[in-house]
Amino acid sequence: MAKEVCVRVDSGICGLPCQIRVNRIDKRKAAVEITDTECTMLHEMAETIKEIGIKEVFSPTTTNPAYIAAQKAGCHPSCPVPVAILKAAEVALEVALSKSVTIEFVDCD
Repeated sequence: MAKEVCVRVDSGICGLPCQIRVNRIDKRKAAVEITDTECTMLHEMAETIKEIGIKEVFSPTTTNPAYIAAQKAGCHPSCPVPVAILKAAEVALEVALSKSVTIEFVDCD
């Protein structure tokens, strides 16, 4: 049975959230879908990254398909969507447990 994982990403100041849906196709591959966004760059990114393999999930950023798709689409370097795709894929492929990730700005004392 395929495992489906959905994550919601609020990218911050751009104000263009999205939803990422990852469905395990088989033991080593998952389908990726980016939806519910008005960001034209994420629409372009969604056309580039339709699947991701387990080896690719762990590949370095310079050869990782999530980061390559973001770069091709012109996404800002600090866009959190590529890492959200990878985290969701890890869970869908059952190589990690689901745990939310947060980046929080705090006062520097």
